[in-house]
Amino acid sequence: MSLKEKLGNLFRGNKDEIELSRFRDEYFEILLESDVSLETVEYILDMFQQKHVKQKRLKRTEAIESLKEILLEILLKAKPSVDLLNINRKPLVIMFIGINGTGKTTTIARLSYMLKNKGKSVVVAASDTFRAGAIEQIRYHGDELGIRVISQTMGSDPSAIAFDAIEHARARNLDFVLIDTAGRMQTNKNLMDEMKKIKRVAKPDMTFLTVDAMAASDAIEQATTFLKDIKFDGIVVNKLDTDARGGAIFSIAHMFKEPIYFLGVGQKMEELIPYDPQFIIKKIFG
Repeated sequence: MSLKEKLGNLFRGNKDEIELSRFRDEYFEILLESDVSLETVEYILDMFQQKHVKQKRLKRTEAIESLKEILLEILLKAKPSVDLLNINRKPLVIMFIGINGTGKTTTIARLSYMLKNKGKSVVVAASDTFRAGAIEQIRYHGDELGIRVISQTMGSDPSAIAFDAIEHARARNLDFVLIDTAGRMQTNKNLMDEMKKIKRVAKPDMTFLTVDAMAASDAIEQATTFLKDIKFDGIVVNKLDTDARGGAIFSIAHMFKEPIYFLGVGQKMEELIPYDPQFIIKKIFG
C-alpha cells in the first residue's frame, strides 16, 4: 500500500476529525512503513506537534494540509540553488558515481537527451570499463542520440578516458562532459580508490550520486559512506515511479545537505525530470 493510500485510511468511514495523539501514533507507523527513516519521521512529527501544540483534536483537512506543508518544506530544502544550464563554465564536467543498479548510465543517456533538446552540446566519457556491456550500452545511447561517446576497450584506464573526453570537449568548445563510472560498493577500497583517481584526473565541476528510490535505507547508507571518501555535489533519485511505498525521497531530502538535481520517473528517455518538490507532493496527495 502506498503512502497516499495509507494517509487516506487515517480517516476511514465518515470521520472528519481525529485525536491528535492518535493521529501522531498512526502517522508514525505509516511513515516508517513507507520507508521514511526514523530520524526523518521524528523531525516530521516534531514539526507537526509544534504546529498543533494547543490542540487535542484535528479536522481531516487541517491535518492533511499541515502534513503537506511540512513535507513540502523538507523537499524544498533539497532544491538546487543553481541551474546547470546557467552555469558559466565550458565545458561543464559532471561525474556520476553510485553502486550497481542505481541507473548511472541510463541517467547519463537521459540527461544527454535533455541537454541536446535544450540546444546544448554533449560528449560522454565511457569510464565504466569494468561492467560487461557497459561500453556497448552507452555507445548505443550515443548513437541513438547523435552524441559522441569517448571509449576504449573493457579493462582500459577509466581516468584516461575521462581525460580524453574533456580534451575532446575543449578542442570543440562543447558545453558538457558527462562521465560514466563503474558501479561499485562503497565498502570496496580498491574500487573507491579508482574512483578517487578518476576525480583527481578529471577534476569535475560537479559530481552526482545516483540512488534508488526503492531502497531508501541503502541509499542513505551509500550516500553517507560515499561522502567520507568522495565528495559529491548533488543527487539523482531514480525509480521514483516504481517506489510503491513513496517515502524514500523525504529521507534523502532531509538527511543530506547536497541538493537533488533530477528524478527518474519512468522508463522513457524523457522521463528524467528536474527535481520538482510540487510534483512529489501532488503524486502523494493528488
